[in-house]
Amino acid sequence: MDLLVAYGSDPAGRNMAEHLARDMSRQNGVYRGDAYELAVLETPAISADWLESEFGYDGYVFLSKHAAESGRLALTCHSTGNFGEEAAFGGSPRQVAVPYPSLQKEYMRALWERRESFGSFDITLEATHHGPTALSVRTIFVEVGTTPEQWNDARLCGSVADALAESMGRPARAHPVAVCFGGTHYPKKFTREVIHGEYALGSIVPAHALEWVDDSMLSHILERNAGASAALLDWDLMGPHRRRILEMLEGTDLEVVRL
Repeated sequence: MDLLVAYGSDPAGRNMAEHLARDMSRQNGVYRGDAYELAVLETPAISADWLESEFGYDGYVFLSKHAAESGRLALTCHSTGNFGEEAAFGGSPRQVAVPYPSLQKEYMRALWERRESFGSFDITLEATHHGPTALSVRTIFVEVGTTPEQWNDARLCGSVADALAESMGRPARAHPVAVCFGGTHYPKKFTREVIHGEYALGSIVPAHALEWVDDSMLSHILERNAGASAALLDWDLMGPHRRRILEMLEGTDLEVVRL
């Protein structure tokens, strides 16, 4: 069973949690349900590398706000990790979390099916970023953006939470899993693939982080994406590291697919 996790001081996460908790019973600080359980933390979600020591579950789904300088309205979803030497927003340097490809695909498709009700919101993946990174089981962030107006919109947050609950209540469907390389922080080709394509997606390494992918990091990424059978490349958005990354991937067992 998975645990939904919200930080109590995050208005979007709190609103999603409160919406879902209405149909759950609370025992020993955890809201109990049939398809998932729910906990509200007193500390930030991005720093929750300690979570397994207190809450033992098969996976963790973080309910969170999304912020962007552009202010563009977006509903986002992403795995977590830090590819470089810094960990300014939680987790550890050069550590990638175990992603949750199957749920991400179901959830993004559920959002897309409801897209008319979300009006002008972008429905998009984000590249892998921030913490927590140390959890040993599947982890994903579900986020509502992009300003306090949306974070505090209980109706909006409730609609997003309903899409997530629907996704988690479905029997898991089997899809081949791919690790992704290239693209921007909001990777259009990978978003299109997760909604309309064949693959469920694991870690996404954006073009600006490819410089950090050496043999050690690639080995770590593949270890954390143990079920992956392919590598998807946003071929036109890989920058100066494209040839190097391609040669590294050709030395693995992954099927390399150029998008």
